[in-house]
Amino acid sequence: MLVAASTAIAGLLFGYDTAVINGALVYLKADFQLTSVTTELTAAVLLWGCAVGAGAAGFVSDRFGRRVVLLASGVLFCISGLGAALSTQWWHLLTARVLGGLAIGCASLIAPLYLAEISPAHVRGRLVTLYQLAIVTGILLAFMSNYGLTQLSANNWRWMFGLGAAPALVLCISLLWIPESPRWLLQVGQRARARTVLSRIAPSESVDEELTAISSSISSESHGSYRELFSGKALRKPLVLTVMLAIIQQVTGINTVLYYGSMIFGEHAGSSRSEAFGMNVIVGVVNLVFTIAALFSIDRAGRRPLLLTATAGMAVCLVGFAAALAWMPAHPAVALAAVLGYVAFFAYGLGPGVWVCLAELFPNHIRGRAMSFATVVLWLAVSLVTATFLTLVQTFSAPVVFLAYAIICGLSFLYIWARLPETKNRTLEEIQASLTRDLQAKPVER
Repeated sequence: MLVAASTAIAGLLFGYDTAVINGALVYLKADFQLTSVTTELTAAVLLWGCAVGAGAAGFVSDRFGRRVVLLASGVLFCISGLGAALSTQWWHLLTARVLGGLAIGCASLIAPLYLAEISPAHVRGRLVTLYQLAIVTGILLAFMSNYGLTQLSANNWRWMFGLGAAPALVLCISLLWIPESPRWLLQVGQRARARTVLSRIAPSESVDEELTAISSSISSESHGSYRELFSGKALRKPLVLTVMLAIIQQVTGINTVLYYGSMIFGEHAGSSRSEAFGMNVIVGVVNLVFTIAALFSIDRAGRRPLLLTATAGMAVCLVGFAAALAWMPAHPAVALAAVLGYVAFFAYGLGPGVWVCLAELFPNHIRGRAMSFATVVLWLAVSLVTATFLTLVQTFSAPVVFLAYAIICGLSFLYIWARLPETKNRTLEEIQASLTRDLQAKPVER
């Protein structure tokens, strides 16, 4: 329970720190006299830190351990929250947000990995799922706290950032008591410590059996390299597919709503500032509800149906949102309905579905490096969308930009329909064989 609670806090901080900018930007624009470009930079700089953190986390955790990296993330979360809250210069704020990005990047890669390695098999799925739910809950909490803090007459944005330091401190304290991953301990030759950890989380009669199984697995694994990942013909198809899925998850525009929602509703949909913040809370609730729905559906319905349903539904909702902004700018309820549909389809499909596919499409020995690379690409895609959105709106207008995202959703639907095999109820070895078979062989079953 302590392990689950600690990693859930890490996920909550992930969601909170990425989404808190949504409300803070409204006040930062006035206090720091931000232009469209500097506003984009303020939102995007966190994401550049995420890319660096995700790229470095795998190597650092292999060298120093999973728990150490999570503890470092907790410290960075705390410094980032307090540093942003106490910023007196714009560059102070940017520095603090970069540190927060490093923390998020590390947590996004290491927390699920740590959970998977330390959890008993019969609860592993639930614990990893808990982390994903914690991220969405963190987003909702950010929207709720932003809405509540609109009642303050001054320093609203400082409190928005500063509140994130409290759970970060709790995370740091809790990590002092949770154990290191037994798999990592065995990898570095600390069998006695690994046995002690396993005896705390597994029935005593199965500890030795579990130790033997993990040791056997480690000794039989070959260690994949980035050179193998990028040059191996057998890995080319899954590499291209996972990179495209990572890009699709972000260039379909979801983070324009999560990061700029208050500005969109307030400046383009005709709502007041308080209404805009309240609309964000509703968006967060819908995001949470449909993420939970996806967790119950993805193993029954399959990955392809969820991703295809999501991209098609998102395209339709974005067309409706663009139409509402163009022809009914004084009716924020109509725009909100379209956005809620868009977020619901994303949360039901692309949100959890892409992460599941990324974890399934590579063989065991290369999965860590492949996941790290795909995660870096994903964060770079997020930063690209975030760093260009306001400039695009200023240049082409909001309806045109969201219509363009609708077209991208349609193209994504076609790509997924043509390229993504169904992986439901198939072993990892069966998936890998289907992706690397010769072009003349039987087509991949869909």
